[in-house]
Amino acid sequence: METGIGATLRDARNRRKIDLSEVEAATKIRLRYLRAIENDEWDVLPGSAYTRSFIRTYASYLGLDGDRLADEYRRQSGEVPPGERLPRPEPVVASGQFRGGGPILSRGAWAAIVTFALIAVLVVVGLSGGDEDGSPGRAASAKPGKKHQAQQGTSQAQEIKSSVSVRLAANAEVWVCLLDADGQALVNGQILTAGAEEGPFRSDSFTVSFGNGEVSMQVDGQQASIPETASPIGYSIDGDGELTQLSEAERPTCT
Repeated sequence: METGIGATLRDARNRRKIDLSEVEAATKIRLRYLRAIENDEWDVLPGSAYTRSFIRTYASYLGLDGDRLADEYRRQSGEVPPGERLPRPEPVVASGQFRGGGPILSRGAWAAIVTFALIAVLVVVGLSGGDEDGSPGRAASAKPGKKHQAQQGTSQAQEIKSSVSVRLAANAEVWVCLLDADGQALVNGQILTAGAEEGPFRSDSFTVSFGNGEVSMQVDGQQASIPETASPIGYSIDGDGELTQLSEAERPTCT
């Protein structure tokens, strides 16, 4: 596909008398990808989402409008704009959640309901009870017993367990896009160099894309199994730390 994007970037670099090796060192984009972009050899690059990220990064380094050039690539490649994409699939409901006709409550919501119910019961017992001399209401001001403290501890533990943690470490150069349960970018389409680490991050769930398999990922402190592949790969991670591999259309792009 012939476009003027590569020529625009190449001309801007030549005007500034910058060598491609300098661009590689500054942007962390591999030299062969930079050459492919300048020659409009889009099939050499690892997918449209990564190509737009590379174009945006390269153009910004040269002082050009990276967003404009990335959008121009999107238009000329015939890719559907983000606003017209199909909605993302709903996350898998964790076991134990209600699947009836009503709304689905998270474990955090159930923990809050249980906590409020316990407090209401304790208040009622305290108001209706009395001390040894028959005077009412003193039980309500008494310090909570061990059973009450244990119940509070259980509720707090349930709330903490409702989220999952993720930590990333690059084994070699790898492109990463990591989104939390609200769709906020925690690692926003960055290229991590070997040895770079990100996290730990905590959320009710995550979706993540990698440009290749050169990455180690810990989920709740446990090492996840990421295949050694040169192709892009992505996962969804639910509140129990379970991984589900995503198709190309389902993977987040951070664009």
